[in-house]
Amino acid sequence: MTATAALGVDIGGTKVAVGVVSREGEILAQQRSPMAATGSAEAGLDAVTRAIDSMSSSTTLEIESIGICAPGPLDPKSGIILNPPNVPCWRNFPLAERVSAKYRVPVKVDNDANAAALAETLWGAARGFRHVFYATIGTGIGTGIVFNGSIYHGKTGSAGEGGHVSIDYRGPVCACGKRGCIEILAAGPAIGSRARARIAADTSRGAMLLSLAGGDVTAVTSETVGRAYAQGDALAKEILLDTVQLLAPWLGNVIDLLDPDVVVIGGGVAAMLKPFFEELKGQLPNWCVNPHAADIPLVMARYGADAGIAGGAALCYSNRS
Repeated sequence: MTATAALGVDIGGTKVAVGVVSREGEILAQQRSPMAATGSAEAGLDAVTRAIDSMSSSTTLEIESIGICAPGPLDPKSGIILNPPNVPCWRNFPLAERVSAKYRVPVKVDNDANAAALAETLWGAARGFRHVFYATIGTGIGTGIVFNGSIYHGKTGSAGEGGHVSIDYRGPVCACGKRGCIEILAAGPAIGSRARARIAADTSRGAMLLSLAGGDVTAVTSETVGRAYAQGDALAKEILLDTVQLLAPWLGNVIDLLDPDVVVIGGGVAAMLKPFFEELKGQLPNWCVNPHAADIPLVMARYGADAGIAGGAALCYSNRS
């Protein structure tokens, strides 16, 4: 018998990443190519199918199914991409149907955070847990919810937008239009903005951050803060602790609402915050009515930059996603 595998496809505004993934969640091979996000709908589809063709031709395994992480908003049941701001070429585009028609295999589509949550549940940091809350913290904050091995989509497929839960109704306006979303307060751009404001207020304390940014305060980003913290900078540590102070009430709300078995956090900012996980857990009792909040494991995700590829494949291997 011919050995089989699934293809995980991760579509972003600038790239299409495709990987061959085993039933055990191992990414056996992967490739990346450009995405045509701003042209016609067909040009966008061609970019995806070229990436799939290239990956398929380089493996001896038979591809039994294709799972796609695509930018939302989208309808995971029909596989239709609705109106994603990052991929404006597609409006009400039947991506799953078109890809399935070309390759004659089952195709599933979901957003990246939902799919990554499922991958972590099947093979990663949440393996063995029934009720999982997953958050990826980077340029934005995306979240996914898995109950009993199945992604929770809600009535219309729009559930799980935890990054747009507000913790300050008088706070800054988020890109979504709401005020005080955790994304606008604690994602990478917010960390960079806080760092630049602190440097402007006291350039002597911001000396290391400025040095790492080549002396240009406008070039200071969340990555700069992470590098400075790794070198022992006190101001960088304060800025990251400020981020923890914002994440604590948000995560407390999530725990009171969902009471998950485990909280999994991934993304570039999460990697910077890992040294503060115990601090974050220690604050949760102050922000939860759940008396067992501090007992809920808070763990780093298994899949980093490859979360989209693993997530796409997880959609294929889970019969309940």
